[in-house]
Amino acid sequence: MLFNTLTFWAFFAIVLVLFYAAPRSWRKPLLLVASYTFYGMWDWRFLSLIALSTAVDFICAKQIAVSDKQARRRRLVVLSISVNLGILGFFKYFNFFAENTIALLNIVGISANPFVIDVVLPVGISFYTFQTMSYTIDVYRRISQPTNSILDFANFVAFFPQLVAGPIERAHHLLPQLTVLKNATPHQALEGVTLIVVGLFYKVYVADNLAVTVDAIYGKQGLPGSYYLVATYAFAFQILGDFAGYSSIARGLAKCMGVDLMVNFHAPYFSTGPREFWRRWHISLSSWLRDYLYIPLGGSHIKRILTLRNLMITMLLGGLWHGASWTFVAWGFIHALLLIGEHGLSKTRFDASRIPAVIKMVIFFHLVCVTWVFFRAQSIDGAFHILHRIVWKFDFSPTLWILLIDLVRFAGPLLLLQYLEYRRKNPDWLSQTHWVPQGLIYAALILLMIAFGVTGGNEFIYFQF
Repeated sequence: MLFNTLTFWAFFAIVLVLFYAAPRSWRKPLLLVASYTFYGMWDWRFLSLIALSTAVDFICAKQIAVSDKQARRRRLVVLSISVNLGILGFFKYFNFFAENTIALLNIVGISANPFVIDVVLPVGISFYTFQTMSYTIDVYRRISQPTNSILDFANFVAFFPQLVAGPIERAHHLLPQLTVLKNATPHQALEGVTLIVVGLFYKVYVADNLAVTVDAIYGKQGLPGSYYLVATYAFAFQILGDFAGYSSIARGLAKCMGVDLMVNFHAPYFSTGPREFWRRWHISLSSWLRDYLYIPLGGSHIKRILTLRNLMITMLLGGLWHGASWTFVAWGFIHALLLIGEHGLSKTRFDASRIPAVIKMVIFFHLVCVTWVFFRAQSIDGAFHILHRIVWKFDFSPTLWILLIDLVRFAGPLLLLQYLEYRRKNPDWLSQTHWVPQGLIYAALILLMIAFGVTGGNEFIYFQF
């Protein structure tokens, strides 16, 4: 079920009515049934995987907490990580590594027959495996205490608003809320409705309309570079609208049930550099990679060359997390270079503060757009073809104005809302605005969705990850 379909909203209405009508003692099992029903409607076979991850991490965390032998604790956390990464690796990366291993063997003269398996990628697997794995690691680090309730933990792993595309929550933040399941306050309910309206607007008005331009142009070769440039701008705002829209809806749904999820996006295109960007873009993943990969590798409190190594490893694996393709690895590699470059400049006498912030924002946005070319292209060759056309074959055409008009009318409102969020330094600024301008903004967003929104129930981009 997709958030932008009537089927989902009928499902959510039923769940919400039962959630508040049922006795409090029924809420937890009701929520788990709802979450498993939601997930099972994608493919009921996927339920066995999420149940396996839940059982393994619940048992491992309990045993880690009661053990005073460091070797046993280490074996248990390794078991948890191995099971979760094993599931993720088999379903998401087996064919990728098999194909590339065979290609490498053939290059060195060793004959090897192609071997791939026909496997369906379970939706949301990259998200919930990271979430449940972090729980066991936190218990191992003595950051969190394990829950004694398998029901509470199962709800933590499978909470349906954020199950398939995040935010990737931490146990110390989400689990206590699911343990008590309080009623939503009036303020929470208002914030929830606001987040849902904005999220739907980002998806059905911004992202799905821009997708038409992006798909049409990125699906062809040999077009003028100006077309590819406009399509790249369009994709930059499409993916922001799509993913930030999903995260906003997820937070809104949770708030309607009295649960606060973490902010996952905060005006990322107003960043002045890569470090700031990753504090604003997909915050739950970037903080996860920081806490469970970058810092354990040594972070930045070691020799400079090792810090640069850690940045490269973290971003390469972050790119690979998105998908089993060299284009995603290249995307991560370029982001690593940007972070390394910023780190290097910070060690020189170069004073970036003397450059106006708006200039730095424009420059960095275009650097991010270069990474989006690799993210969106079907192959490395395809990405370089697009960049080559933009740089060397930048020809104008009368029909380009049509694309520019569509870009402005669909991306413009998104950019305006993001600017207001940036200026107010508050991702939830709209729900805290005076009711008159708030009502006018609601009306404008809803009218634009009704008049120009795409109602076909297009899938969210990050569902493929």
